Amino acid sequence: MEYKAERLISDAAAYGAQLIVFPEAFIGGYPRGSNFGVTIGSRTPKGKEDFRKYHSSAIDVPGPEVERLAAMAGKYKVYLVMGAIEREGYTLYCTVLFFDSQGHFLGKHRKLMPTALERVIWGFGDGSTIPVYETGVGKIGALICWENRMPLLRTAMYAKGVEIYCAPTADARDVWQASMTHIALEGGCFVLSANQFCRRKDYPPPPDYIFAGTDEEELSPDSVVCAGGSVIISPSGTVLAGPNYDGEALISADLDLGEIVRAKFDFDVVGHYSRPDVLSLIVRDHPTTPVSFTSAAPKTESFQKS
Repeated sequence: MEYKAERLISDAAAYGAQLIVFPEAFIGGYPRGSNFGVTIGSRTPKGKEDFRKYHSSAIDVPGPEVERLAAMAGKYKVYLVMGAIEREGYTLYCTVLFFDSQGHFLGKHRKLMPTALERVIWGFGDGSTIPVYETGVGKIGALICWENRMPLLRTAMYAKGVEIYCAPTADARDVWQASMTHIALEGGCFVLSANQFCRRKDYPPPPDYIFAGTDEEELSPDSVVCAGGSVIISPSGTVLAGPNYDGEALISADLDLGEIVRAKFDFDVVGHYSRPDVLSLIVRDHPTTPVSFTSAAPKTESFQKS
């Protein structure tokens, strides 16, 4: 997948792209259709083995894959927002990685609230990884898929001054476009949503892998199982590019950051249109850990009188 990532980064850079956004879980894979053998009170041996394989395909952050992605960003002089499955010990996280155009890893955002069965395979992020980075192309941040529907989390992003709001996703439904337009208008920001485009042949064949709720006999290798819908929307709600449902593609647009100021003259959700005397939000942005270790007390020097 890293080789494909570099090909796409190279192609986008050749078109003059300065910022490139990839879909949710582009590296490590979004396990669409998988249930990992889970039912209430039970897990199957095959499901456990499926998780072992999925765990082995995840990446460490920091780690060699992160270094390679940083090198790609530096090589092609682009800012890069990459969806990945992160491995920390034996827990996996759905994560977005940020890189600058000089080849530096800036940091990450972990999905705060996985959706439905995702909660079985992915851990929960915390308030310490909700970054907005000031870059040469604007203030960049990202939320992943359905956590974009969490109004308080969006408000935290707006309060951090996000200008280019990235939304990697796995949702190809029409209603997703409505959410993206609303966020652009609500936040007075550009929204860049990147979604995967997948066919049945991109997944293992049945009976080892079956898409629940579908008739596998009616699915051909070329049947579309995720139709994409990547889109770029301005702070005024204007669709600048996409949504694309026609296959794997690169979409692009020129962003005029002056449009943000013009939009916020009408509505600034954390500025003149806020009412902190009535409504307020507290964000706990410190890391949460299950175990903490205190270091040994420092040794005191002893002095002997002469």
